[in-house]
Amino acid sequence: MKREYHKWFSPSLGRDMELLVFGHAGYPAVVFPTSCGRFYEFEDRHMVSAVQDKLEHGHLQLYCVDSVDGESWYNRDVQPRWRIARQVQYGNYIMNEVVPLIRQLNQYSGLGAIGTSFGGYHAMNIALRHPDVFTGMLSMSGAFDPSNFLRGYYDDDCYFNIPMHYLPNIGDSWYLDRYRRNTYVLATGVHDQCWNENERMAQIFHNKSIPVRLDVWGDNTGHDWPWWQRMLQTYL
Repeated sequence: MKREYHKWFSPSLGRDMELLVFGHAGYPAVVFPTSCGRFYEFEDRHMVSAVQDKLEHGHLQLYCVDSVDGESWYNRDVQPRWRIARQVQYGNYIMNEVVPLIRQLNQYSGLGAIGTSFGGYHAMNIALRHPDVFTGMLSMSGAFDPSNFLRGYYDDDCYFNIPMHYLPNIGDSWYLDRYRRNTYVLATGVHDQCWNENERMAQIFHNKSIPVRLDVWGDNTGHDWPWWQRMLQTYL
């Protein structure tokens, strides 16, 4: 299986950023780590090996990015305005730096976003904000409303980075037409603390007539890597 390491100074974030690429061809997907997780988390947690056959046979290619959650949502040492500003810069990094790299390395027309736990938030947010670029989204045990990190602060950048807030109000056909052509999967479990949030997110999709697949796994499925490995094998 092909494995590539990339590192460069990010103009969007003003610091070095690292990522790993797994696979040589096939459907490309950006993988977001869990809260404050690193770019090597998917590999360390055996998520990459869970779909190794698809990677080796050129059916799938994963771009595992780093997070800046410790500088944004989880940075309790700065004011909420800086937290959300850093999140905006992170979105710019993905769109203006990571996506061009993917287009350079992979000619596949579609692009997916994948995340577990808080990474599910990032996958959902980037996919909804850019439905012309991200044609598929898989969230496993995702959490989609990080407004509690803002301690009551709120502005347009907050609004447009909280899917549960902005999706109900979208009426622009440019977005809705693309949402309705794309693929969105929400996977959670009966013992997952994010189950209710996934139900709420799916209901917002239904209210907008946007197709979404919500799967609530039984068999004591909870919020942890062994279940996410099985989910990844199921949906990719």
